[in-house]
Amino acid sequence: MKLAIIAGNGRFPFLVLDAARSLGHHITIIGIKEEASTELEAAAAGPPKADLHWVSIGHLGTFLKILKDAGIRTAVMAGQVKHVKIFGIVPDMTAMGLMLRLPSKNTDALIGAVADLMREHGVELLNSAQFLEPMLARPGLLSERVPTADEHKDLEFGYRMADAIAGLDIGQTIAVKHQAVVAVEAMEGTDETIARAGHLAGDGVTIVKVAKPKQDMRFDLPIVGLATIQAMRVAGAKVLSIDAGKTLIFDRDAFFASANDAGIAVVGRPLGPP
Repeated sequence: MKLAIIAGNGRFPFLVLDAARSLGHHITIIGIKEEASTELEAAAAGPPKADLHWVSIGHLGTFLKILKDAGIRTAVMAGQVKHVKIFGIVPDMTAMGLMLRLPSKNTDALIGAVADLMREHGVELLNSAQFLEPMLARPGLLSERVPTADEHKDLEFGYRMADAIAGLDIGQTIAVKHQAVVAVEAMEGTDETIARAGHLAGDGVTIVKVAKPKQDMRFDLPIVGLATIQAMRVAGAKVLSIDAGKTLIFDRDAFFASANDAGIAVVGRPLGPP
């Protein structure tokens, strides 16, 4: 099957590329110039070789032409495109027309509109995690340390707050201490939110990272990794909650080794059916 990998930043594109190759897909990579690593050049060389194209954010017409010329009918978004980048893009006519039709420019609206446009051109976006299902968080206690009773209270409080901001597409991470919200994620990202929480409240902060209530598994999935734990260690944060079945954990061995070494409790919040 022909598959396009739309590559943003981080390791996500490389992991999807390896998994898709193992399944025998013929791969076209579309790297977002402002986000994707130049190391994609070497990765695309194979074996087997993958076609690689670079496209700037906002050049939606070029993006669609690449898909058409390659005969692509299925694609996967892998890697983040930071939302703040929309303030500096120079859109082509296709992107301009798309943006003018949108009542808001939040993540769901922008990427959802691109997905709809791709479907109009005969390309279906796949679940972003379907090639990496073993990396999805499982429910329950994931670390050696169990959260204390007070930390459980912060978690329960934090879930209500985090679900609310995620439902409004503000962000997916909040920091809580003594059942008070310390920091709320917006466009800056999880690690920066954790750092701000440590600066504001010191040791003992609880971090709650959630999926959106109606999470579209095709894009914008919650991801944590070793960098998340490193940010927590610096900030003195002691608990991390992630949503089971909806959150990808990168660098799993190093992630859990670092968490356990620092005495950070990691839990997977079980979610019911949507």
